[in-house]
Amino acid sequence: MTLAAPLELLRQARARFTQREIAAHVGKDIKTVRRWEKGATPCPAMLEPALRDLLQGNARVDGGNARKTTGGAQFRFVDLFAGIGGIRMGFEAQGGECVFTSEWNDFSTKTYRENYPDGAEHALIGDIVSFPAEDVPSHDVLLGGFPCQPFSIAGVSKKNALGRPHGFECTTQGTLFFDVARIIAAKRPAAFLLENVKNLLSHDKGRTFDVILQTLRDELGYEVHYRVIDGQHFTPQHRERILIVGFRGKTSFSWDDLRLPEHGPRLGSILHRTDGSEPVLPWDHDRFFDHAAKRVQPKYTLTSNLWTYLQNYAEKHRAAGNGFGFGMAYPDSVTRTLSARYHKDGSEILVYQGESLRPRRLTPRECARLMGFPDTFRIPVSDTQAYRQFGNSVVMPVMREVARIMLPHVQTLLAEEAPRGSKQALSLYA
Repeated sequence: MTLAAPLELLRQARARFTQREIAAHVGKDIKTVRRWEKGATPCPAMLEPALRDLLQGNARVDGGNARKTTGGAQFRFVDLFAGIGGIRMGFEAQGGECVFTSEWNDFSTKTYRENYPDGAEHALIGDIVSFPAEDVPSHDVLLGGFPCQPFSIAGVSKKNALGRPHGFECTTQGTLFFDVARIIAAKRPAAFLLENVKNLLSHDKGRTFDVILQTLRDELGYEVHYRVIDGQHFTPQHRERILIVGFRGKTSFSWDDLRLPEHGPRLGSILHRTDGSEPVLPWDHDRFFDHAAKRVQPKYTLTSNLWTYLQNYAEKHRAAGNGFGFGMAYPDSVTRTLSARYHKDGSEILVYQGESLRPRRLTPRECARLMGFPDTFRIPVSDTQAYRQFGNSVVMPVMREVARIMLPHVQTLLAEEAPRGSKQALSLYA
């Protein structure tokens, strides 16, 4: 892609739209558009999809009344790299309507469809890489938990050991951020929320994150805010994730508006209850918990061989002065971070069952609770796949709280555009 292409598109757009209309559509001020026209500064290649969208009529000049939601929804959003829908659930709780979903993993898609039985009008597509940005429905908020393995501590270590590239050099996953960027460029949502691991901040000595910020702020023209939030405020799990929030215009958004409980819950609050009060879920039956015997199914207790191996492994590293080993968890604990590899041995979170008993893994239902999913959330896949899915998911109540503080600013941006009834107003909704 060359700079000539967006400049030519800009010239075509100027034959039909004013500088003010174009500036509103691409999220820049009029002076910037004027400088592009004069050749004083190059027209960014990233804007080509947005300009094509404008020329093809997907954003049209009218009274601003083309925006539509159903069922009384307050805003429309798209769910990219959706996983099992943890971010979606948080934004639906604040009145949002999901109009498009992308998730490439078949097992995650199965769980997603089971819990979000959208009608035929809702598109759930696979790999976003080959999907045309202009075909993504118009929306107010873009959500994207783009893959974190290239940036996570475990992911980087594994790729280094295998001699493979990581970060943006990882062509299969690291560059997926740019697919988020091209959709933002084409559709110009009022806001976005991106989620990733804390290590994204420090990856490649901060250069990776600098590229992300430069793309979102300088190339796309969004006001960007980011913060690392620990999920333990809402669930009994230490889980730090970076959240990147962006708005198409100036706002008074502040992370200080978050309501983060000072004392979060403890592990005992999400464990199966053996006192007879464990709810009988018709979609679980006795899969995870034997209600007649009032106990967790025995298969979740570690075998003697695995428990011996984990103890020896931990002792070997203790002797070497390392901190590696299993993480024993008690009812009053806040656990380590649940990972996608939990299905292998469960070592990061082992539930204590007494001195005379071997510890056990969390059941998939307990993992769902640990991530903040309600018991109405269905688990239609195998335990192995369920562990992977919850280990890759988000702490849903964190998403719900971030959606809460984002919503007033999204509504303000939309309200500023909607009432303009003159030909100067651009509706971004087809």
